[in-house]
Amino acid sequence: MISSLLKRTSFLNQLNRSSSFNRNYFKHSALVRSDALSRHVETEDNNEHTPFDFTQENLVKVEKILGKYPKQYRQSALLPLLDLAQRQNGGWISLRAMDKVAHICGVAPMTAYEVASFYTMFNRTKIGENFVQVCTTTPCMLRGSGEIMKTCKSHLGIQVGETTTDNKFTLAEVECLGACVNAPMMCINDDFYEDLTPATTITLLDQIKNNKQTKIGPQTHRKAAEGPQGKTTLLEPPVGPTCRDDL
Repeated sequence: MISSLLKRTSFLNQLNRSSSFNRNYFKHSALVRSDALSRHVETEDNNEHTPFDFTQENLVKVEKILGKYPKQYRQSALLPLLDLAQRQNGGWISLRAMDKVAHICGVAPMTAYEVASFYTMFNRTKIGENFVQVCTTTPCMLRGSGEIMKTCKSHLGIQVGETTTDNKFTLAEVECLGACVNAPMMCINDDFYEDLTPATTITLLDQIKNNKQTKIGPQTHRKAAEGPQGKTTLLEPPVGPTCRDDL
């Protein structure tokens, strides 16, 4: 047994002396830009001392949201309240904003952190005025989302997870946004832009940069998600009965 240990020690010593031996025993995945927005980064305007409170207008919305749930299930309002806080905060949610929502819902702050870090709809670091999310899941990939992403990078001069110097745009790569039939597509703030080409992508980005009106939805002649031959079924207006009078 001693002889075996001596041989092993000798072998390891030889490896240590070898110039080709990599002593990095423990490896970790490199940080990627695509998830940069979902991680908390301690900054002067995002720490435990940064103040946050809902505006009076949003406090009314808070009460309306809470009114949808029984008092013993106030934690069910976490998602809509985090979304409200993020919208008030300019598209990202700070540490103290999550703490405020947790307090309102009567849960531990960690519960709010877990929700905000799980759902990609929440940005835990600052973003620009326009949040450009390019879908690169299979249908969009097959229809050319790689070129759309490349166009966004080159035209905006940034990489995924970065913000332009004028704070106009932040670029993100996202998974399916549910508009597969109109691929490739991207979402900018709350609006979907579909049937994209590199040329229409540049046009849209320039229109938004110059505060001009954009065409939301398909960037071709098609209406909504109609096929290439137009509408072929349900050609007449629907008739009742309906479940609600306002539908």
